[in-house]
Amino acid sequence: MKTILLAACFLLVAAEAQAVSRYDPTRMSCDRVQATIAGQGAVILRYQSTRVPGLPLYDRYVRDERFCNAGEVRSRAYVPSADTRSCAVYVCKRPDFERRFRRRFLQD
Repeated sequence: MKTILLAACFLLVAAEAQAVSRYDPTRMSCDRVQATIAGQGAVILRYQSTRVPGLPLYDRYVRDERFCNAGEVRSRAYVPSADTRSCAVYVCKRPDFERRFRRRFLQD
């Protein structure tokens, strides 16, 4: 019985890790990329770098801050799509308070 319970726990953990869907935004229109993120809450977008041929780029893009980890905020980012080179999406990032401080108080 303990073995079955332990196996079920491992399956649940593995299922949670596979929960985020992966997409190639260059095969979708910008509207479809944004609608996919809005519908699923968080997705991974994977595409090829335009500056370095053959270099795959990817990140986790979110609908709102509820899909970010504690201490992170939603920040605008841009990905290529089938119909535009820069489709506006959002990523989670840690705020850089020190940079804001320098910019505000150390400008001449």
